[in-house]
Amino acid sequence: MTYKIGTKEQPMVLKTPPLSSEYTMHADVKDGQDILVCTVGKTVLHYNMNCLNDLHQLLKQHNDWMELGSADEQKPAKEGTVEAWGRSESNPVGGWYGLKKGLRGRFGMYIPPLMEALGLAEVTHEAKGNKMRAK
Repeated sequence: MTYKIGTKEQPMVLKTPPLSSEYTMHADVKDGQDILVCTVGKTVLHYNMNCLNDLHQLLKQHNDWMELGSADEQKPAKEGTVEAWGRSESNPVGGWYGLKKGLRGRFGMYIPPLMEALGLAEVTHEAKGNKMRAK
């Protein structure tokens, strides 16, 4: 499925689930692969574009709220969270959706608001412990 995510020149402006920080997201192609480019301040993260459809499918099957559990790559992800699934060998890509070594984590922080903006999911906006579910 094709999504209107924005371009490098006109990226989507999003807020983290607690609504505490702004970041941008746009679509791009790197090494022949469709990717999401997430820019947080001066940090640039890349995610496999397939994560949108794959996570949406997972959430539909889960059929309930799922904790986000965002964590840096170097930290373990809490089991049963969106973050843990985004790096699990049992997901459709067989591992990390994050593509830049050292910056592959935070899947549960930056992908859910994009999915909410695209109308694929609902996300809670509490100070901590946010969740999402399929729309």
